[in-house]
Amino acid sequence: MSMFCYQCQEASKGVGCTVQGVCGKTPEVSNLQDLLLYVAKGNSILANEARKKGINTPEQDLFVMEALFVTITNANFDDQKIIEKIKAGIQTRDALYTTLANAGLDLQQLPENVRWKAANAEGIKAKSNLVGILTIDNEDIRSLKELLTYGLKGMAAYAEHAHNLGFANAEVFAFMHKGLAATTNENLSGDELTALVLECGKFGVDVMALLDEANTTRYGNPEITEVNIGVRNNPAILISGHDLKDMEELLAQSEGTGVDVYTHSEMLPANYYPAFKKYSHFVGNYGNAWWQQKQEFERFNGPILFTTNCLVPPSPSYKNRVYTTGAAGFTDCKHIADRKNGQPKDFSALIAHAQTLPAPTAIEEGSIVGGFAHNQVMQLADKVVDAVKTGAIRKFLVMAGCDGRMKSRDYYTRFAKELPNDTVILTAGCAKYRYNKLPLGDINGIPRVLDAGQCNDSYSLAVIALKLKEVFQLNDINELPIAYNIAWYEQKAVIVLLALLHLGVKNIHLGPTLPAFLSPNVANVLVETFGLSGITEVDKDIERLVGAVYV
Repeated sequence: MSMFCYQCQEASKGVGCTVQGVCGKTPEVSNLQDLLLYVAKGNSILANEARKKGINTPEQDLFVMEALFVTITNANFDDQKIIEKIKAGIQTRDALYTTLANAGLDLQQLPENVRWKAANAEGIKAKSNLVGILTIDNEDIRSLKELLTYGLKGMAAYAEHAHNLGFANAEVFAFMHKGLAATTNENLSGDELTALVLECGKFGVDVMALLDEANTTRYGNPEITEVNIGVRNNPAILISGHDLKDMEELLAQSEGTGVDVYTHSEMLPANYYPAFKKYSHFVGNYGNAWWQQKQEFERFNGPILFTTNCLVPPSPSYKNRVYTTGAAGFTDCKHIADRKNGQPKDFSALIAHAQTLPAPTAIEEGSIVGGFAHNQVMQLADKVVDAVKTGAIRKFLVMAGCDGRMKSRDYYTRFAKELPNDTVILTAGCAKYRYNKLPLGDINGIPRVLDAGQCNDSYSLAVIALKLKEVFQLNDINELPIAYNIAWYEQKAVIVLLALLHLGVKNIHLGPTLPAFLSPNVANVLVETFGLSGITEVDKDIERLVGAVYV
């Protein structure tokens, strides 16, 4: 096979992509991403050794975080940029290697990851064919190591967003190195790897809490907001992905230029933050979840900025309007350079481009409501508690996670439609686009869909659950009238799942399919220990999840 990748829910035939990624990445890009992780592991191995000696590793911390993020699904399809990142990783690794060698450490017993290097791009490409997932023979060990790696990728994404806002957690970086280095250790048992996977969940909670602190400190607590989904008659920029720092800088630089700014997909929750509401040219949200972008971008007419993952290979008809920045990248698309010396990114070319293009074509009209992060929901706590105690709300359904293009995801729309009227959906991530525009009404003024924000804002849902546990004076989070029916697509959903497991949440339903990277034995451990299960039929799952009445 020319490649092998099974990190996302849409892995070919539910097994893995071997010819080309369903996401659109080529075998060359896939293999180069494998090599980038190989080099990142070398950095992490040395960073662990450095920490034993009290040596700080800021360059390796940032490189590993960025390498993990670049290799997340639908982030970067640009082979040249990945090659550049590999070369940078070799430089940071070698610098630390020299420091440790000069300190008298014997590094000869460490894996090849710490020494391998190539003289040119051809050498890099040749090596990239030799370091993939299938080099680990034991299926269960491979499964656990990949589960750990994908959790680390999700962790890195959230850590980078926080880092961009000046927030960092040294223990999170230390665990990234610990976990990534562990995937090179051939002597670890299944039990030891399982313990690391669960520890990953602990740091998943920590990094989501860090990002929540970063976002709310910088932009204020999200507020209940009615978001416009129509258009105005001005040229405009569409911003997609997840990075709020990019959003902040784009809004500041485009103010007064005659160019409007709309959010797309996972950037929708930017509309909920007080700091962004002061911009009169910040119009609202355009479109739906990431997988519909080919049709919607044709009609937007203006340039599109991708700040992170969720990029679909663009059609030639609008490719010249696609800009990338940060971890995102696509061959021949214009890339906005990273910040230097504390200065903002330069979005002037993007803004100038927008000024030459027509206004967006309307694809819908009206508004949607969101902004139900933990701070806002806690302000409604008395009303929520009263609704539960009186029986007006029988159950909360956590339907967070990702959307995707497969027809099987219609399940989530049907599930939302058929839920009893005394239930409330708690959501975060782009999974909400399956039901956030349905006329589901409210319960005593509480909307039946409470959108907490982006996928990383799943932390808000955990905070809400823990607070309700305290309010109801319960001993176990699983005694709450809350059930979990979560959709996943990529690796940020993996870290959310591991975080929920760390918090003790059990009986999570995960769909539309269980991950291909879970071997039967590893899947059985999750089923037996945590009650993890897949989805079945809508009516049967509603009966299972909503049948019990909270007293």
